[in-house]
Amino acid sequence: MQLILASTSPYRRQLLQRFQLPFEQVAPEFEELKAGALPATELVLHNTIGKGKAVFALYPQATVIASDQLAVCGDIVLGKPGNAEEACAQLAMLSGKMVTFLTGIAIFSPEQTRTDIVPFHVHFRKLSDTEIRTYVEKENPVDCAGSFKSEGLGICLFDHLEGDDPTALIGLPLIRLSQWLQPLSLLK
Repeated sequence: MQLILASTSPYRRQLLQRFQLPFEQVAPEFEELKAGALPATELVLHNTIGKGKAVFALYPQATVIASDQLAVCGDIVLGKPGNAEEACAQLAMLSGKMVTFLTGIAIFSPEQTRTDIVPFHVHFRKLSDTEIRTYVEKENPVDCAGSFKSEGLGICLFDHLEGDDPTALIGLPLIRLSQWLQPLSLLK
């Protein structure tokens, strides 16, 4: 069976490679809604499903995996900062606070369609301006919601983490995905 990751994300590619299965990456032709267009949980599901359906329409006999992620701190939905200055501003705002990452996951195949959201909570420790600038200079997390890479030096920014699946924090909840793929005989 053909397995397709509906994403161009290098982080999601690296995560899916852990399953040691052959797969392709296909860029979904789908225009994501931006923060504020819908409540956070609806938005992450909308974008996840939209990406998956766009690729599944092109490959209806394949198994298509899609994902999307939002970071929420209080009433603020965080996106990717895009540049170092915005990354520093995001981290300064998050210093000493909890951020909830909502990672949408969807699978589309001839046998099944499933969707879910896997939450993960990050508790930042109090960060100094120097720590923030140094971190951003070293890791350049401008393409990551929340302005950090937990799989790298970003782990040093936290007081503690809460959640059932640490891969959800990176952008693809592998525990949930492995449960869904088992009936398709992809992991046997």
